[in-house]
Amino acid sequence: MELDISGRSAADIAASLRGLIERGSLRPGDGLPPVRTLADSLGVNRNTAVAAYRQLTQAGLLVSRGRGGTRVAGFTNVAQEGFASDTVLRDVGTGNPDAARIPEMSRALAGVAGRPVLYGEPVIDPDLEAWAREWMSDAPADEVRLTVTSGAADAVERLLGSALTRDDAVALEDPCFLTSIHTVRVGGYRAVPVPVDDQGMTVDGLRAALDEGVRAVVCTPRAQNPTGASLTAERAADLREVLRDHPYVMVIEDDHFSLLSRTAYHSVIGPHHRRWALVRSVSKFLGPDMCLAVTASDAETADRLAMRLTPGTTWVSHLLQRLALALVSDPSVMEGIEAAGDHYARTNAAFAARLSSRGLDCRAGDGLNLWVPLPVRARDVVESLMRRGWLARGGDEFALAPSGTSQRLRLTIHDLDEDAAEQLADDIAASVTAAQRRTALHEVG
Repeated sequence: MELDISGRSAADIAASLRGLIERGSLRPGDGLPPVRTLADSLGVNRNTAVAAYRQLTQAGLLVSRGRGGTRVAGFTNVAQEGFASDTVLRDVGTGNPDAARIPEMSRALAGVAGRPVLYGEPVIDPDLEAWAREWMSDAPADEVRLTVTSGAADAVERLLGSALTRDDAVALEDPCFLTSIHTVRVGGYRAVPVPVDDQGMTVDGLRAALDEGVRAVVCTPRAQNPTGASLTAERAADLREVLRDHPYVMVIEDDHFSLLSRTAYHSVIGPHHRRWALVRSVSKFLGPDMCLAVTASDAETADRLAMRLTPGTTWVSHLLQRLALALVSDPSVMEGIEAAGDHYARTNAAFAARLSSRGLDCRAGDGLNLWVPLPVRARDVVESLMRRGWLARGGDEFALAPSGTSQRLRLTIHDLDEDAAEQLADDIAASVTAAQRRTALHEVG
């Protein structure tokens, strides 16, 4: 493709390329000339062409693919959590908590109004801060700073934004939480996959990511989504050892399941790590509409996070903070949260046993979901389940580099009654058998 690129300085070349993108002459995914070719065609120094590309990369208009060259940036759709609103199928891929187990709020709402909060007042409600300090008392440092954000995703996005620039590398678990994939793509960062096994993030995977120069690591210490894996004490210690030589790499722990978790919290953050944050949200146990999370961090990270909050909403509504506090201060609510955690663990274990009895070896981890291994492609099973009235999620949705060959399903089944659970297990087994037959016939043919 012949491109009319002009300019003698980096700024002029960048402006010329920006104009081509804005006019549609260059579209998302289109490749640009190699730096040497561009420099030779314009009669400029190679460093000038490099600087022009860098300007547009930092602005999010271009993306560098290494040996794949430089291309015009574009956004690809990332699957999102939640119900599929345009289907008549029974949705077992939502990732939602059980609505029946979210605390009823009307009584708490009546007492949270209080006096108005004005500009310049403390951004954290003092009573909530006192409760949160106890909640975060197992943070991996003696002295921590607390910040309240509008949910865990908001905290992670702002933490990455405070530490990174576009094209910086971020270590993400693979398979990965959908929101983390979306956050990294929108931020223009480069995701470096770290494999996850049944004990969480792998040591060799983290070491390889650090060797690639990642500037941040996002880790789920327990109830990893989608796998349900939780770090063991031994695995966490091994990961801390790997991170010991990288104290300025930002480490973010997203402990999203916290009060609902049936496993212990083990941190990958060592006592001398310099840039770290532990994020806990209330959305899993108080409901997704309670957009509030608490971040414990070192002082400099807290200051940078505060700077990222300042240009927008400088605080999370004190009404919301007071409501959250009223709920978690109610013994009956806390009993309900404990019961909900037991319910998720019990129903996931029961469904895993159903699948195992049908020849599909499955073990329940921690969290809201089941990560089901299959002997065939998940895509074939998902399509078969749709014909049987179910909407499930295949593992490729959670892969950093989807291949179409994932052999995993992620299921959210904790709100199914006994009859529905039996039917779904039967339909999964039948779908697997049908896929195996089709594969056998194809191989014979």
